[in-house]
Amino acid sequence: MIDAINRVSVTLDVGTAHPLLEVSEDRKRVRRTGTRRNLPDTGKRFTNWACVLGSEGFTSGTHYWEVEVTGNRDWWLGVAAESVERKGLFSLSPETGIWVIRRVDDELHRDNDVTRVRPSPKSRLLAGPIPGRVGVYLSYESGTVSFYDAETKSRFHTFTGNKFTGKLYPFFRTGDANQWLRICSGSAPGL
Repeated sequence: MIDAINRVSVTLDVGTAHPLLEVSEDRKRVRRTGTRRNLPDTGKRFTNWACVLGSEGFTSGTHYWEVEVTGNRDWWLGVAAESVERKGLFSLSPETGIWVIRRVDDELHRDNDVTRVRPSPKSRLLAGPIPGRVGVYLSYESGTVSFYDAETKSRFHTFTGNKFTGKLYPFFRTGDANQWLRICSGSAPGL
């Protein structure tokens, strides 16, 4: 089955990047800056959450990419529907077209409802250390998004039972000032 996995080379879409985010020239890294840039509102740009989408979208197949998160204490990774809200406050959840995990302090969570001050304890994903590199696996037809410790190739969460329609994009959010999230190539786990 590993041969059927499409290991994608993800780049960031600068036209979707929030004005507090800096995208590297090669479009493989993103970080939050302390300065809000005056950027044109492309209609695709996030204006409230410090988010950015990948350039490539998917409407079928299986896709896998990895993100180096070492040194970051506040990040969100996953996939988002093309139709996701980009203006104002909204919940980052499957109900709004975003399937993500997030790091909160020293814990990983799947509960991304921003209306709560803290995620519920039942949303905690790992009891052990947080991986330095996270793998994201999208299986469009089966309606799943899975997350892996890319170093050990062990899965720690899967969103299941989704009926995806429309294009899905890699999703990145960072809250740490001057800490890069870096998109890496990597081999997919034996799925």
